Amino acid sequence: MKSNIVIYAILTAYFFLLATIYTLWHMAEYNGEIEWAGSLAIAGSGFLAAFYAVWLRMNYKKQGGVLLEDDETADIDDADPEIGEFSPWSWWPLVLGAGIAIVTIGLSIHGFWLAYYGAPLTLLGVVGLIYEYYRGNFAR
Repeated sequence: MKSNIVIYAILTAYFFLLATIYTLWHMAEYNGEIEWAGSLAIAGSGFLAAFYAVWLRMNYKKQGGVLLEDDETADIDDADPEIGEFSPWSWWPLVLGAGIAIVTIGLSIHGFWLAYYGAPLTLLGVVGLIYEYYRGNFAR
C-alpha cells in the first residue's frame, strides 16, 4: 500500500505541474486566454489522484501496518475470504448492458422512441440479474 501512496502522490504532482504548464503555454500562444476544458481536466485528474493518495494514506494509518497482500511472507489463506461470487455463464449482464446502451443512445440523439424500447430491456436485465439464482438450474 505504501508504494501505491507514493505512486499517486507522484501522479498528483505530475498532473498539477502539467496543468500549470498547459495553462501557461496556452496563455502565451493565444494572448492570455485560458483554455478551460483542458486546464480543468488536467487539474481535475490531479485532484482525483490526490484524493486517492490521501484516502490510501488514511487507511494505511488506520490499519497500522502492512496489508497481507503486500507482505512477502504471507500465505494465500491469511487474506480475507471471498467477498462475493461471479457467474461466468450469466447472460444477464449482456442484456443489461444492451438495454442501457439503447437508452443512452436514444437520449443522446434525442430519439426518445429508442429510449422507450431500451427501458424495458434494461428493466428485464436488472430483474434477471437479481433473480438469477432464485430459479432454474442455479437456484440456491
